[in-house]
Amino acid sequence: MDFLIANAYAQQGGQEGGTASLIIMLVLFGLIFYFLIYRPQAKRVKEHKTLVTSLAKGDEVLMQGGLVGKISKVQDDSDFMVIGLTEGVEITVQKGAVAAVLPKGSIKTL
Repeated sequence: MDFLIANAYAQQGGQEGGTASLIIMLVLFGLIFYFLIYRPQAKRVKEHKTLVTSLAKGDEVLMQGGLVGKISKVQDDSDFMVIGLTEGVEITVQKGAVAAVLPKGSIKTL
């Protein structure tokens, strides 16, 4: 019956550089994570924070929900602002909901 099952022999010698290669691989994965995931996301967050702090009365903005309007009132101490969608229609929204600031006169061309 020995001819059906091959004999198993112990491997001579151990792994060479097992710990060093593991540390190198972990550092490599950390660098990949930093450059492909964390760094671009942090850059986007910083740009959005700059956009939100630069909002002023009269700016035309595009909201994340797709609404387009003109800022009619901004309070620095509050996280909310009032946006006029059309004549007589105003809504209160959070400053963080602004997706983009549009060039002046964009609302008239829509």
